[in-house]
Amino acid sequence: MSLEINDKAPAFSLVNKDLKIRSLDDYRGKKTILLFFPGAFTGVCTKELCHFRDSMSKLNDAKANVMGISVDQPFSLAQFAKENNLNFDLLSDATREVSKKYDSLHTDFINIKGLTASKRSVFILDGEGRIRYRWISEDPGKEPDYDAVIAKAAEIK
Repeated sequence: MSLEINDKAPAFSLVNKDLKIRSLDDYRGKKTILLFFPGAFTGVCTKELCHFRDSMSKLNDAKANVMGISVDQPFSLAQFAKENNLNFDLLSDATREVSKKYDSLHTDFINIKGLTASKRSVFILDGEGRIRYRWISEDPGKEPDYDAVIAKAAEIK
């Protein structure tokens, strides 16, 4: 079963880059953008997350909170955030459970048997936790339409 527009977003609790538990419930009542990405320190992921970093004033204007999620360990995410001056939270989905719930898990990633990674995906949730925007790429090299994400975030009340 795949997640569709207007579905309730699956709840989760994950460890962030600072080793604190963050829950989707922490953002209840707030517009939230979930950015699933394959891996810290990779070219396309760095470009994507830095693009969102550089777009934070527009996202703040849209009153949207941002969370990045990958299967990386929290220690790697902390260093990745530090090196790239990321101004939003990064969460570790080390068990891969949240990526699975969001239909966002590559299995046999880059044709390596048993290697898993989050698919590059963007979900925008309204304050009630309903999915209002959904984009999932099977191609880890493909970036989201940044302008469309920002426009949709601004449009959602």
